[in-house]
Amino acid sequence: MKIKKLIKVGSVLLLSATLLAACGDGSSKAKSSGGSSEKSTIKTITWMSMLHTATPPSGDVQSKLEKYTGKKIKFNWVPDASKDERINAALASKSLADIVSLTDMTNTTVRKALESGMFWDVEPYLKDYPNLAKISKETLDSSKLDGHVYGVPYQKPLARYGILVRQDWLDNLGLKTPKTLDDLEKVAEAFTEDDPDGNGKKDTVGFVERNESFNVGFRSLTGYFGAGNLFAVEDGKVIPSFMQSGYTKALKWYRNIYKNGWMNSDFSVMAKNDQKNYIAQGKGGIVVSGLMEASNYIAAAKGTDQEKTMKWALINDMTEGNVDRRILSDTGGGFGGYLAIPKQEVKTKADLKVVLKFINDLMDKKPYVLMTEGIEGVHYSKNDKDQYEITDQTKWQQEVQPYASSRPSELVMNLKYTDPLRNLQDKKIAENAKYAVINPAQSLTSATYDTQYSSLIEGVSDAYYKYMMGEINMDGWNTAVKKFRADGGDQIIKEYTASYKKLNK
Repeated sequence: MKIKKLIKVGSVLLLSATLLAACGDGSSKAKSSGGSSEKSTIKTITWMSMLHTATPPSGDVQSKLEKYTGKKIKFNWVPDASKDERINAALASKSLADIVSLTDMTNTTVRKALESGMFWDVEPYLKDYPNLAKISKETLDSSKLDGHVYGVPYQKPLARYGILVRQDWLDNLGLKTPKTLDDLEKVAEAFTEDDPDGNGKKDTVGFVERNESFNVGFRSLTGYFGAGNLFAVEDGKVIPSFMQSGYTKALKWYRNIYKNGWMNSDFSVMAKNDQKNYIAQGKGGIVVSGLMEASNYIAAAKGTDQEKTMKWALINDMTEGNVDRRILSDTGGGFGGYLAIPKQEVKTKADLKVVLKFINDLMDKKPYVLMTEGIEGVHYSKNDKDQYEITDQTKWQQEVQPYASSRPSELVMNLKYTDPLRNLQDKKIAENAKYAVINPAQSLTSATYDTQYSSLIEGVSDAYYKYMMGEINMDGWNTAVKKFRADGGDQIIKEYTASYKKLNK
């Protein structure tokens, strides 16, 4: 069976932009940042952005953004399926634009490019722009690479993940909402064996997992068992989390779920959109994912026999044994990557200031609402309590949703909705912040990591899928870990540990 190899922690997004120097109508005013007589030569924006939806956006949102910022924008959308190839190729060929969104900070090609001096260190300039100046110290610290901030940090909630469980299925079977992994295992069995939808057929499973499991769903589960976020500090050493005992315990637990048939058998080749469709069709009832996905599953179920029955329990306090409540950050500690500005394209400080001003303006409330909800009267309405409601879901998905991943910050304002589920999702995600576990190696440097990790981790990722499906046993898994260490992993540990000690003197 061909195993899907995944080495990325998340999405990589390309973003390029060319800006006019004119000030935006109604946009926030940035303070002057120096007396330079240089004039910007930037005239147009090209914005190369990852596309999470089936088609690029249509409609008038773009023109509204252009009017607000005073900048022309030309989007070049990159389909999510080809994001890795596009970012690596663009960096290798230096086929860049004014803004390049780099959202996978574990990508070794990205890290090498950043460390090479290809992009501006923007930290000295952030104070000159009202919205950029508000970026928290915690986010800036999380974003630093060898002490530098190589782009405007994408700002995100600290941790968005949890466990989503079909509440209506729990009710049908007389089960309580699970709070421990032992309880969750029993629910997975019941959802598979006990006809939770009451149709008289054995056509459901507990967990619905996808091909990004190693870096997404399963990775989040390991945190409940006490494993770190990609890396961890143990006895003063920075080690990969898959070397921890909690990780191994999680691996055995999840293997048991799969072995018993309490998970979709094709998870290793199931794409994210196929996973959503599978869930929307009522074929599975447990998902380890972002808590905000509950709304997406309900939207996807419209027009199906699940529409009237589907309800979700959002669990953000799952625990295991004696391990304290915790959740691995899926956003790099609130740092979702950089809006990086390459020196090759943006050659002068005058041009740099234009680009920063543009990003600053997109963090105002009006652009945020445009990129989140759309246009009032077209995509959404507001009631007398200032609660938002999408009035045309299809139109919103076509014309607004593609912009969501391009927002420089998801923390601009706290929107309230007429839909109580959306408000609950936001509340649960906010609660996660207190328990978030952040990757300690995120701001550290290792030359071996930058040059070898992408290839080294392939062997571990491959071993994960093989172990899950019973193609190798625990000895085979341990062999893969030993090979990782022998081929360069131990050197990464050595270099990260030295970097950690240097920063924590």
